[in-house]
Amino acid sequence: MTIIDIINKKRLGKELKREELEFAIEGYLDNSIKDYQMSSLLMAIVINGMTESETINLTDIMLKSGDIFDLSKIDGIIVDKHSTGGVGDKVTLVLAPLLASLDIKIAKMSGRGLGHTGGTIDKLESIEGFNVNISKDKFIKQVNDINIALISQSDTIVPADKKLYALRDVTGTVESIPLIASSVMSKKLASGADVILIDVTVGRGALIKNLKDARRLANLMVKIGKAYRKPTICILTSMEEPLGYAIGNALEVKEAIDTLKGNGPDDLLEVVMTLCSIIIGATKKISNSEAKKMLINQLKNKKAYNKFKQLVEAQDGDITNIKVSDKAFSIKSEKEGYIAKIDALRLGEIAKKIGAGRSTLKDKIDYEVGLVLSKKVGDYVEVDEELLKLYLNKKDVSIKEILDCYTIVENKIDKPKLILDIIK
Repeated sequence: MTIIDIINKKRLGKELKREELEFAIEGYLDNSIKDYQMSSLLMAIVINGMTESETINLTDIMLKSGDIFDLSKIDGIIVDKHSTGGVGDKVTLVLAPLLASLDIKIAKMSGRGLGHTGGTIDKLESIEGFNVNISKDKFIKQVNDINIALISQSDTIVPADKKLYALRDVTGTVESIPLIASSVMSKKLASGADVILIDVTVGRGALIKNLKDARRLANLMVKIGKAYRKPTICILTSMEEPLGYAIGNALEVKEAIDTLKGNGPDDLLEVVMTLCSIIIGATKKISNSEAKKMLINQLKNKKAYNKFKQLVEAQDGDITNIKVSDKAFSIKSEKEGYIAKIDALRLGEIAKKIGAGRSTLKDKIDYEVGLVLSKKVGDYVEVDEELLKLYLNKKDVSIKEILDCYTIVENKIDKPKLILDIIK
């Protein structure tokens, strides 16, 4: 068996056996298989796809390439939540403390942002002092003590995926449903949770651009979860426009805090409530309507916000010290009418351009910069009325580039549907 044989077999659209996938992944990890050879195999997979059997085998091989977190010392059902990424996606910052305030265990390892999508770890690190690298023992103790801990992914968890993803990112092989499914599920399974909740974002600002592909991905991840006896629930949400109003690390944390205090944007709240209701239903065996009543109560009585404060303090952060740039500029509309479209992808790229995101994992982020929308799709705007505020430090962007992200029409536009499907 050689890597050339394996590449040629997949190039011809044939199914790879488990031992062939093991040979390729293990060889790539020990450097006997080179980047150019693995990128050829990845491109053959992107073009010809993989069967369910191949995908489950690939997931298992990557899962076993590193440590598997043992969370058996945590009392109760442990929930992990993942998002496939998007612009303004600060759902975890609201969902995790909200569920934890209801005595649901949240033991979550999160990643950093890459490209136009923000990462939960970057957002948490915009809080002065917040430590995302606590020890495993402290992680387990903290979940037992306060029901929640949010940490950075360990280098020893699924190292095969980490190396493969870095290569996929620079070889145009990211957008493959089997590769995405095995990447996500290998990390979630290695993290040791009992229930896995995945927000599959769909649209221009997301990795998955259309509903058909999103359903394929969701169904595949649910099947992988079943193969490991881990209940896996996928919710498909629209990412045509940014979620909420804030884009940028510290700005998104502030919006999450507002939401935990009961003052968040409607679209963010809708996604959080839907996800949380599903988890409460799965863990506490109660109806969605009862779950939503419980959740609303936790926001009103500030218990969800207090849980977030408790999380920040437990991980050495200072919730009173979240800095945003004092250089804020109002971007105003040149047209009058209804906002028919806000290009999430382009706004995400603008946020990255001014320093809120990174092109490679080694890039440094400016936590203080970003954008805050004043209007959303369906809203009416007048000439010279504010569309958004731009928070800058060292880098700049043209006003035209921002205005080109908006499509404004004469006729009234309905608010877009946000929750597209639930697959479990």
